[in-house]
Order: sequence, then structure tokens, then C-alpha cells
Amino acid sequence: MYLGIVTGTVVATTKASGLEGRTLLLVQPVDDTRAPNGDLQVAVDVAQAGVGDLVTLVGSREAALALDPWFVPVDAAIVGIVDHIHNPGRAPR
Repeated sequence: MYLGIVTGTVVATTKASGLEGRTLLLVQPVDDTRAPNGDLQVAVDVAQAGVGDLVTLVGSREAALALDPWFVPVDAAIVGIVDHIHNPGRAPR
């Protein structure tokens, strides 16, 4: 599980079976201080996130398991919207 910030939406006129009706969002992975941590990626949204939201994502097989039916071809899935991060060992940016 990792953090990301939703930066935009992705429109696909044709989707793989099992992804019909699902929202695809563009996400910037970040660390706990919200600093970018990796390349932009497309994630399927199961938490109803919006642009600017800090979200939790799962990747690989866990991303496919976040959907019904299981094992659809996805590499990342948004599974939660983060309200607050408390890490007393690090100051936020």
C-alpha cells in the first residue's frame, strides 16, 4: 500500500472486460510528506476520489483483487481517501 495525489482523470473509450463503468484517475505517488515518489500512473478508483485528494493505493495483484470481478488487468487501484497523516518523526512539506 502506498500514498498518492490524484492529479487528473483518464478517459478511455474502450476498456478491458471488468473495467466498464470504472473511473480511471491519474495519480502521482508521494511519500508521507507529500513529496513526489515515482512516476505518474493510472489507477482504477474504487473509493470515489477526486482531483487533489490524497489517496491510498494498492498495486500488482492486490489492485486486481480490489475490483469485482477479481483479476481484471490493472496495476494500481485507489482503495481509500486519506484525511490526515500523523508522523511525528517527520515534518510535512
